[in-house]
Amino acid sequence: MAMPFSLTELTGRSGPGFACLPLPDIDGALAELAYALDELRLDGVVLFSNTRGTYLGDPRLTPVFDELQRRAALVFVHPNPSPDPSAHALGLPDSLIDYPAGTTRATARLHYSNTFSRTPDIKYVSHAGGTVPYLAGRFAIIDEMNVVAGAEARATAARTFRRLYWDTALSWGDPVLRMLRDVVGIDRVVFGSGYPYLRRDLAVSCRQHIEASPELTEDERTAVLGATATTLTPRLAAHTPRDRRDGVAL
Repeated sequence: MAMPFSLTELTGRSGPGFACLPLPDIDGALAELAYALDELRLDGVVLFSNTRGTYLGDPRLTPVFDELQRRAALVFVHPNPSPDPSAHALGLPDSLIDYPAGTTRATARLHYSNTFSRTPDIKYVSHAGGTVPYLAGRFAIIDEMNVVAGAEARATAARTFRRLYWDTALSWGDPVLRMLRDVVGIDRVVFGSGYPYLRRDLAVSCRQHIEASPELTEDERTAVLGATATTLTPRLAAHTPRDRRDGVAL
């Protein structure tokens, strides 16, 4: 699993730990959630963008999101391939188009199903929102047109995106950082490499790029490379970050 940040990256120690919930099995997911957070004391959970075509935000998943909200849980949204065979007909890697599209579908569904608005205490992290930063203007148009029911019960997409967290996995280029700054704010961005979904040398070079990027101030660089992660996983704050320029977030 490509985690958005790692305790190894910050301190050389192992962690953090996330549990994968067995959706769409609601009872199984609730049992796993309780075991993971109460017994194993893990830091959060992973939810895949879709399971057999059921995307996050589907009403059938409401009991799980209600419990995640009650616990103010940390939730890492990771893409799953689309179940639609036509999405793979081009013979291209899923990470090129399908994963960003899947993250975008899940984010849009969570927003327009009002799941985000009903779960203000959940700390959501995703791979730079898929294509959401690029499509932010289109979300604004849809909000202005008021063509999706339930608008009175949710904030605009623009306001919602600024309370989510976004990692840099396969999304560390300067153009993406500029979009993230404009759409969500760099204070909501955490480091992620996408390793082991890409080669180790590429994962290492992505950190090196962020360290050298002219798009970031030194304070912002420190935040992206670890400081913001401590706000999401408070136990990390008990460790002193150390400089590991050859490190890779797992």
